[in-house]
Formats: sequence, structure tokens, C-alpha cells
Amino acid sequence: MSLSKVTRPLLRDKAYERIRHAIVDGTLPPGAPLRDADLADQLGLSKAPVRQALLRLTDDGLVDSKPQSYTRVAEMRSADVLDAREIVRLLHEFAVRQAASRCRPADIAAMRAANDRFAKAIEARDIAAAVKADDELHDIPVRLAGNAAVAATLDRYTPLLRRLEHSRFSSTLAWNSVERHARLIDALEARDTGTAVSVISTIWTDLLEDR
Repeated sequence: MSLSKVTRPLLRDKAYERIRHAIVDGTLPPGAPLRDADLADQLGLSKAPVRQALLRLTDDGLVDSKPQSYTRVAEMRSADVLDAREIVRLLHEFAVRQAASRCRPADIAAMRAANDRFAKAIEARDIAAAVKADDELHDIPVRLAGNAAVAATLDRYTPLLRRLEHSRFSSTLAWNSVERHARLIDALEARDTGTAVSVISTIWTDLLEDR
């Protein structure tokens, strides 16, 4: 048995994931310069996959770049965040609508477990764990919807919102999400599509107002 070599596209994707995560959680703050040589050294990669990752992150709105001048972490522009929120909200509404008739007991149990992890992370003020649990909860209806384009679009635009959550986290306000998650799960368990869609819309509509 032999293992296949890691290909350049995989290195590019790994670089993209690592740099994106560092931008979202604030390790790389707004305005921080991004030098491909420095990033490549930190990631143990050559400069080529890092450059490819930075181009993709520029398209995502997380990096600003001007040829021969600068490449840096983008500022958190309110217009970009508002635009992303609307796309994310609409796609989650679609996903929940599709998932409402497809949820099995195991899916409901997995969502409840994720919400429990979310609540415990808030109590511990572990922002990274809270965001991870929140993603895991919302990923279940998205998976059940079975639409690859929806999943890919959410993967692109949700980090703009998660970045804001990391920078403006409030444990008091985050508890609102625990209750809303519970209502969403109850509605999905009851196959109450209307209520489930209404709750998921509120979760994303109120995201910026709550914080």
C-alpha cells in the first residue's frame, strides 16, 4: 500500500483554510500586511500555493490587494457584511425549508448536541468553540437540503459574519442564539416548516443587531 503525493491544489486549499481561519478569528487583524514569503514560511509551504490562496481570499472579500503596492487583511466593511448576511439568511431559509421534511431523529439529536456544546462554550467564553458548535448545528439542515451550490456559497460568505462575531462577541447576547436554536430544532422535529423558516430567518436577520 502506498499513499498518493499531496498535490498543488491540495496545498493551495490548505493554505486557504489556514489563512482564512486566522483572519476570521482575528489572529490576522484588519489591515495586517500579508507577505507571501512570510506566510509560506509559517505554513511550511512554497510561495505558489500561498499566492493562490490569497487570490481566492481577495475574491471572498477577506483580503485587499493592489498589485505592486500591498496585500493586507481587509477591513470589516459594513456594506460587505450586510450583503453577506442577506445571502446567508436566504440560503439558510432555503436549506431549512428543504430539510424540514427530511430530518430524522438522529439529525435532531445531533442538532441538540451541537446546541448544548454551543451553550457550554458560551458559558466558558470560548468563542472559537462556540462558533464551531454553531457551524455544526447549521450545517445539518444544509447537508439535508442536498444542494451543493448552496453549501459552497455559504462556505464563501459565512466567514464574513463569523469574523464580526469573533470581534464583537457578547456572551449575554449569545444566549439568545441558544434559545433560538432550541426553537428551530423543535420546529424541525415537529416538521413545522413555517416556524422553522421563520426562526432561522430571525437568527440571521438579528445577527448584526444583537451584536
